Amino acid sequence: MRSLLPALCILFAASAMADYPDKPIKIIVPFAAGAGTDAVARFTAQKLEEQLKQPVIVENRVGASGAIGTQFVASAAPDGYTLLFVASPFTTVAAATPTVANYDPVKQFTPIALIAAGPLVWIANAQAPFASMREMIAFAQANPGKLAYGSAGAGGVNHLALELFKLKTGTDILHVPYKGIAPATTDLLGGSIALLTGTIPAVLPHIKGGKARALAVTGDKRSSLMPDVPTMKEAGANGTEVYNYWGLVAPAGTPSAIVNRLNAEVQKFLSHKDVQERLSNDGVDLTPGGPERLATFIAHDYNGWKKLVADAKLKVE
Repeated sequence: MRSLLPALCILFAASAMADYPDKPIKIIVPFAAGAGTDAVARFTAQKLEEQLKQPVIVENRVGASGAIGTQFVASAAPDGYTLLFVASPFTTVAAATPTVANYDPVKQFTPIALIAAGPLVWIANAQAPFASMREMIAFAQANPGKLAYGSAGAGGVNHLALELFKLKTGTDILHVPYKGIAPATTDLLGGSIALLTGTIPAVLPHIKGGKARALAVTGDKRSSLMPDVPTMKEAGANGTEVYNYWGLVAPAGTPSAIVNRLNAEVQKFLSHKDVQERLSNDGVDLTPGGPERLATFIAHDYNGWKKLVADAKLKVE
């Protein structure tokens, strides 16, 4: 008589997925509380909790430019109860510092949904000897090594945006890594460094206040929050497009029924007007779609940054 165990296991798994979720879900944010990514993660958790009728708890596990929290989720049970809220460092850190990151963003995670994506903006100290991106490129080419650029840390999206820029424009600009973009911004406003890239909402008050100059946005179109600021292509730096993004992933092996349920819930709240207004104020575009959209985005981003690291012969500690 054939064993009934396989059939019973299938029925048990199907029943468990039908009841999902029947306990609290935890979303790991691998960055500090209060940062931009954390704020969007908590907003996402709130919406999911309202729709799923189960607590959705945000837990910050920081360290190693996001690698600590990411590794934690990679090794978690693939049951839909431990998720990771990802942003650009998910792919940039893995590409630039693979031994430190110690995770593969493509192989060790199951994409759930891409939530939003948007450009960064290049800004300069208000006293810098250039007023546009074209002027900055000319100054950097004529003065190799004399401009300093601050980032949120080695291997992050701000850092690799600079390395991509340097490779495409043939410039030599000093990279100064900070422990977060906030101290880098403080030094830029004080004149210790000349340049940085940041999210538009974070730097817009300094631009409006006259303490910083916007040189260009890193997307392929202008931002509605600063329509007078050109794109990198318009400003003479073609091929340097960079996007910041937010999404939700689970450990590899998470059942497709759970992934599809979570994706459906994300699509539901992305259709709400208050969510659209909230994310529009962050200068990003909503990116509705199935799990495969995030899978494609992650693979393309990761492979692109790995190519940059190889082409620029980067050695990031």
